[in-house]
Amino acid sequence: MAKSIKDLLLEEMQDIYHAEQQLTQALPKMAQAATSPQLRQAFETHLQETQNQIQRLNQAFQAIGEQPKGKTCEAMQGLVSEAEELLQEGLPGELQDAGLIVAAQKVEHYEIAGYGSLVALAQACNLTDAARLFNETLSEEKATDEKLTQLACNEINPKATQAAA
Repeated sequence: MAKSIKDLLLEEMQDIYHAEQQLTQALPKMAQAATSPQLRQAFETHLQETQNQIQRLNQAFQAIGEQPKGKTCEAMQGLVSEAEELLQEGLPGELQDAGLIVAAQKVEHYEIAGYGSLVALAQACNLTDAARLFNETLSEEKATDEKLTQLACNEINPKATQAAA
């Protein structure tokens, strides 16, 4: 239980650390399930980014004098579970791809909220190195969300609409 803002920062870091680790397990499954080569590539690229983000989190833990450690992120467990349920539905390729983007964007929005909060908490604690690291990841998460939006609007959703017609 947090007794200070730095304790809260540490708890949130541990939460997002576990979330990112869960994501490294889910993204390869999502990439494999994608029928669109562009979507598959987006998931593979984000897997590499996620691995780098975990390294950045390790650096942030070191910057505040703590050992990297995760605590169960139930929110990410739920989001990953929803994505797995989608994959079990046996949807046609284009529709499954559209659903994968929905699932991925839910994850991205959770991460954007998490890293945005970490930036603010680190700044409040005058932990500028940690805040810089979190902000770098926040920018990547926002860029991934934007890429997914463009992919949905320009390719995946129109194909899913035509397939359903």
